[in-house]
Amino acid sequence: MRERDLKESKKQSEKQKQIVPVIQSGLILILVVFVIFMMVQIQRLQGTARVINYAGLVRGATQREVKLEITKEESDELIRYLDDILDGLKYGNGNYHLTRLPNKDYQSKLDMQIEYWQELKNEIYKVREKGYEATDVVEMSERYFSYADDTVSAAETYSEMIADKIRMLEYLSAFDMVLLIGLIIEQYFLSKKIAKANKLLKKKAYLDVHTELPNKSRCEELLQNSEFLSKSTVCLMFDLNNLKIVNDSLGHAAGDSLISNFARILRNVVLAKDFVGRFGGDEFMVVLYESGREEAEVFLGDLKAQIENFNKYSKSSPISYAHGYAVSGDYSECTLRTLMDKADHSMYMNKQKEKGTNR
Repeated sequence: MRERDLKESKKQSEKQKQIVPVIQSGLILILVVFVIFMMVQIQRLQGTARVINYAGLVRGATQREVKLEITKEESDELIRYLDDILDGLKYGNGNYHLTRLPNKDYQSKLDMQIEYWQELKNEIYKVREKGYEATDVVEMSERYFSYADDTVSAAETYSEMIADKIRMLEYLSAFDMVLLIGLIIEQYFLSKKIAKANKLLKKKAYLDVHTELPNKSRCEELLQNSEFLSKSTVCLMFDLNNLKIVNDSLGHAAGDSLISNFARILRNVVLAKDFVGRFGGDEFMVVLYESGREEAEVFLGDLKAQIENFNKYSKSSPISYAHGYAVSGDYSECTLRTLMDKADHSMYMNKQKEKGTNR
């Protein structure tokens, strides 16, 4: 059941790992698209600003040209300057690197301004021939000013439209980033939650339900370390005596009680830094780290005292066990597996000795 739960948790974790990157990639791609569109719109806005600036210059320069002509100061250079700017505003070319605004209202206003500029130029040439009193140049310049003002206003309206698009893209980009950050935060906490759940499930998978000690799988995992023991270590193996007799005569509940009582006492004797686990049905393994023969004898003495005290006052089946241990310092290039095998052999010899003594 626990293995199935662990597998389900892993499947959920793997599924999450597959889905989240896809969503993150999608949000990042959308953000990149928004940024590209924003850059395009900003470039357009910059071009529009130049258009508004030069459209305003046309308006002022035309008034200056009319005043010069009235005072008999002819300026063909200023007329060419105005022609170049209007041509640049219309087609997006010329010496001033102006942008052609793709806006119908602006283009319509600009066309009316350019058309009327041609009429105003003809009137200016008449001023040179007949004098300004004989022409309508002043009235026409005022009307032209109105056309130019309409063109500038249309360009400004278009500029505001672009600014609104940029603001919208900024809002969408910010929303996208919030989603992305939220997803990252959610993934962080979810990964921690899954890791915690996996750790708990793994712990349960390595826990013996009956004794609440690490089970055989955990013991085997510990023994898989093939590194040589660099510090003095002791491995002890224990085997309960008479478990089959207790099961047959008193029932399996009594046998289970015998196992759990021994496991509880063993766990109480073992220090927090050391390891104790249920290696099999009635077998237990203890590892004393940074310990030698003297610490092993002290440990066995403490265990014996607690077992004797339990047997003296408890009404449960008395606990009897065989044991054996091995010290890493007695062997060269010793792994924990080797040490356990030596301790297991020592326990077997101890059990055979007790059987011979009891005959």
